[in-house]
Amino acid sequence: MNGALSWPFIRLYVLVLLYFSANSLLNVLIPLKGESLGATNTTIGLIMGAYMFTTMFFRPWAGHIIQKHGPLKVLRIILIINGMALILYTITGLGGYLVARMLQGVSTAFFSMALQLGIIDALPEEDRSQGISLYSLFSYIPGIIGPLLALGIWQGGMEYFAVVMISIAVITGLVGYSAQIDKAETETIRGNSVQGVNRISSFGQLVKNPYLLKCSVLMLSGSIVFGAITTFIPLYAEQLTSSNAGIFLMLMAGTVVISRFTLRKKIPSDGKWHSSFMMGNMLLLAISALCVSFALNGGAILFYVGACLMGIAQALLYPTLTTYLSFVLPHDNRNVLLGLFIAMADLGVALGSVIMGPVADTYSYSFMYMICAGLGVIMIFFAYDRRKIFVS
Repeated sequence: MNGALSWPFIRLYVLVLLYFSANSLLNVLIPLKGESLGATNTTIGLIMGAYMFTTMFFRPWAGHIIQKHGPLKVLRIILIINGMALILYTITGLGGYLVARMLQGVSTAFFSMALQLGIIDALPEEDRSQGISLYSLFSYIPGIIGPLLALGIWQGGMEYFAVVMISIAVITGLVGYSAQIDKAETETIRGNSVQGVNRISSFGQLVKNPYLLKCSVLMLSGSIVFGAITTFIPLYAEQLTSSNAGIFLMLMAGTVVISRFTLRKKIPSDGKWHSSFMMGNMLLLAISALCVSFALNGGAILFYVGACLMGIAQALLYPTLTTYLSFVLPHDNRNVLLGLFIAMADLGVALGSVIMGPVADTYSYSFMYMICAGLGVIMIFFAYDRRKIFVS
C-alpha cells in the first residue's frame, strides 16, 4: 500500500491510538470520581475543561515551534511530558487531576500539531483528506473499548488504575521514540528559512480571514456539543433506565471509527466549500443532541441512536474543515493558522464542559442537551453559503 496507508504512516496512526487511549479511560473515570467525592457539575466541568483550555492556549505556539524545529524533535520531548501527566493521576487525588489535565493539555497541543502537520506536509494534495481522516480515526479507536474498561476499573475499586496508566505512558513513549516523519521533517525545516510568522498578528486572522472564520465558528459550535457529551454522559446515564454510559461512548466512538474509514474518500479534498455537505453534517449534530435530550423520556433506544448519529457528525466535521483549510490558507502562515483553527476545536470542547456544567446544575442534563441541539440548528444556517465565496 502507498499514500496515507503506507507503512510509515500506519506506524504514526498506531502511535496516535496509544497516545489517546488514556483519555478514553479518564473521560469516564474523572467525572465518576468527582461525583463520588461530592463535586458539582461545575467543578467537574472545570477539571475536564482544563485539558482543552490548556491545549487551545498552546496550539498556535506549537505550530510555530514545530515549524522551527521539526515535528520529530518536538514529539519526543512531548512524550516525556505526557508520561509525567499520566503518572501524576496515579499518585494524587481530585485536586492533582487538575494539574495532570493541564500537563496533558500542553502535551496534546504539541503532539497533535506535530502529527497532523507532518501528515499534511508529507502527503500529496489528493491524499490529505485521507491522512487527516485516518489520524482522527485512530484517535477514536480507544473510545470503542476504553469506556467499558474504565467502568470495569471503577467498579473494581480502582485497583488496576495505576498499572494501566503507567503501562500506557511507557508503551506510548517507546513507540513514539521509534517513529519517523522523514519527509515532513525535511520540508518543515526547509520552510523555516522562508516562513516568517508573527503569532500575535495571526490571531487577527480569526476575524479577517473569511475561510478561517467560517470553519472556526462551525468547529467551535460542534465541539461544544462534543464536549458536553463526553463530560456529562457518564453522569446523565445514571438517571436513565436501562442505559449505560460505557455502551453509549463505545457506540459513538465505534461509529466515528467506521465512518471515518468507510467515508474517508467522500470527504472533499478539492479546496472548495460544499454547503450541502456541511449543512447535512450540522443537521446530524442537532438531531443527535436532540435524541440524547429526549432519552430521559424516550428510553435507551433513543439514547443509543443519538450516540450513533453523534459519531457520524463527529467523524466528518473535523477532517472536512481541516482539509479545506489546508488548501485555502496562505502557505507562509498555514501552520500557525491551522493551529488557531484546531485551538477553536479545543476551546469548544472545554466550553462544553465549563459552560454546560452550570446549566446542568441549574436545570437538568436533558435541558442542557436541548440547548446543544439548538446550537446545531443555528449552525445549519451558518454553514450555507449562497454566494459561493469559499472556493479556492
